[in-house]
Order: sequence, then C-alpha cells, then structure tokens
Amino acid sequence: MTTLLLLCFAALAAAGTPVFALLGALALWLFHGAGIESTAVIIELARLASMPSLIAIPLFTFAGYALAASGAPKRLVDLAEALFGWLPGGVAVAGLCACALFTAFTGASGVTIIALGGLVYPMLRRQGYPEAFSLGLVTTTGSLGLLFPPSLPIILYALVGKISVDKLFAAAAVPGLLLLAALSVYAVIVARRSGVKPGRFSWAAVGRAARAAAWEIPLPFVVVGGIYGGLFTASDAAAVMAFYVVFVETVIYGDISWRDLPKVARESMVLVGSILIVLGCALGLTNYLIDAEIPGRLFAFLHAHVTSAWGFLALLNVFLLVVNMIEIFSAIVIVVPIIVPVATQYGIDPVHLGALFLLNLEIGYMTPPLGLNLFLSSRRFDKPLPALYRAVAPFWLLLVAALLLVTYVPALSLWLPGRLPLP
Repeated sequence: MTTLLLLCFAALAAAGTPVFALLGALALWLFHGAGIESTAVIIELARLASMPSLIAIPLFTFAGYALAASGAPKRLVDLAEALFGWLPGGVAVAGLCACALFTAFTGASGVTIIALGGLVYPMLRRQGYPEAFSLGLVTTTGSLGLLFPPSLPIILYALVGKISVDKLFAAAAVPGLLLLAALSVYAVIVARRSGVKPGRFSWAAVGRAARAAAWEIPLPFVVVGGIYGGLFTASDAAAVMAFYVVFVETVIYGDISWRDLPKVARESMVLVGSILIVLGCALGLTNYLIDAEIPGRLFAFLHAHVTSAWGFLALLNVFLLVVNMIEIFSAIVIVVPIIVPVATQYGIDPVHLGALFLLNLEIGYMTPPLGLNLFLSSRRFDKPLPALYRAVAPFWLLLVAALLLVTYVPALSLWLPGRLPLP
C-alpha cells in the first residue's frame, strides 16, 4: 500500500499537481498512519507566522517587483556600461554586474533574463562578442545575484534551516564575489580572443548615466551596508528598501503610477503566498520526518558508506545539482530539513552548508537538461535548447570549479560572518 501511494504521489507530481498539495497530503497521510492528530501539520503555519524575520520575504519581494516594473533595468545597464565599457571585456563585465545586482534585489532569475536579457544580449552582440558567449553569459547571470543580499532564497533558507539571516547574507557574499570575478576574467579572455575593442571612457557618459540613476545608486549601499554595518537586521532592511523603492519609482521617477502600484503589489504577493503555503506544508512534513527519526537513519546509512565529511560534501554537491529539477523555493523547503541534521553530525558548519546549498541551486538553474534558465533563455531569445546547452558549458565548468573551491575551503564562506558586527 505504501509503495502504491508513493507511486501515486510521483504520478501526480509528474502531472503538474501543485507542490504544496502534494506535501500537505503526504504529511496528513503519514501522521494519520502514525495515529497523530492532523494539527501537527497545521500548527506549523501558526509557528511560521510568528517568526520575526518572516516579514522580510513580502517586503523584499514587493520592492524587487517594483524595480522590475520601473525603468531601473535600463538605467542600471547604462550606468554599468559607462563605468566598465572602456576596459577590455568591460561591456561583458558591465552586463555581469548589472544582472547580478538586479537578481539580488528581485530575487528571481527569470525576471532578470526577461527584464535585462533584451538589453544585455544585443549590447554584447553589437560589441562583437560571439553569439554563444553572449547567450551563455545572459543565461548564467540570470541567477548569479542569488548569493548577494537581499536575495529571497537566502532569507528562505535561513528560515527553514533555523540560522541567522544576517550571517547567511555574509557567508554567501564572498562565494558570490568569487563567481563574479571568475566570470569576469573569462569575459576578458573571450573579448581579447574575439578582437572586441573596448569603448572610450567618457566622464560625460558616466555623468549622464549617474544622474539618470542617482536615486537608485544608493540603494545597495543603504541595504547591504546597513546589514553588514550592524545598523539594522534583514527585516529592517526589507522595510527600508520597500519604502525607498516605492518613493523613488513613483514620486521621483514616476515610472510607476499610483494606479499601477496595487497591480505590482498583487503580482508580488502571489509569489509570496505560493512560497508561504509551500513552506508551511513542508514544515509540517518535516515534523513527521523528525518524529520518525529519518535524518538519524539517513546519517546511519551514509556513515556506513561515507566515512569522511569531504566524501559527504562531494555526494551532497552531486545530489543538489540534480535537485535543480525542482523549483528553487520548493527544493529549499523540502531538502534542507533533511540534510541539515545529517551535515551537523559530520561536523559541517550550518552557515557553510547554507552557502554551499545556495551555490549548488544557483548552478542548478543553468545545468542541462532541466535548468530553468535554459528554458527561459530559449523562449526569450528564440534559440533551440541544444544551442543553449553548448553556450552555457564553459560557464558551467567555471562555476563548478568555484563550487569545489568553496566546498573544501570553508573559510571562503565563514570568514566574513566572523568579522562583521552582525546584529
């Protein structure tokens, strides 16, 4: 009977049944089979609502959607091009930085590909970059900013993994910068091989772009600097960012009318609602897994076959790259509660594990054949998937090399949290 029901759940998942419905039904069925009241599932929604850091999710999401609906994408690209376009490979580096920053604030890889892809891709092609490189860069950078604050997946992981949001922001930042640096070096090499000539630096162009984005330039310094400087928590930063973005985009720039603001809020809260209902159902299922001592049994099994923390991390990386078949938010709420107790028994720092998990899922976004970024780019640029597989291959290898470095050099993710006066 158990096998039959699990096969039914698998078939429903393949047919497109909502994740929250599958998780909730599975949790209810398991608790019923164990003779435990169904309130063990529902109570997790009440506990979720009482988490102080929960408010950061809707506020950051709303602010990100407001930025995406405004003229901010074009202003950011213009500013990055004016600042870096004169360097060898500077236009590509500008595209990397603009996409990473935009993804960090919107929290969604797809939004970046749709909003900035149409600006960055033609800009690269006009400069003479190869088509495959241009496609690979835009597809890769769609998720590059997920490791930078105030990225939504970082907040969600911290809630599920029960660790400090501020520490995880700091832990993910250095690996994120490492990826950005590696891709920038590769961009410079491709530019030189392709004979791409850097543009001329112009203070006038920088001045025009800076004036155009004058009210958006302070945003990352206020939010990120406030968190790392110990001035406020991630939840405080979310409130500051939401207020600042609404004021700037409606009052200063006028990109979003007051009439359109409710539409932006509604669209962003649909995403938030889907995250919270999946999170609540997943936490209910987690209760059963803990009561049934599933993490302990999993550790006992792994410990019999994998004796070292290094071996466990290698196995974990392979597993998490496969998890890219699941949407990132669902992957976090389903997998994290299972692996955190197991990793702890191997002596792996929870903050380091969080950085690794997020880095793996970021790479998973562009891992063939099922990476979400590949499908988004295919539709956005009308290119066949095999062409995109080839285009992202060198980028994927670079990111995996960086992943191995972060995996086996924990100081890359643990150094910054230990040096900052985090609240």
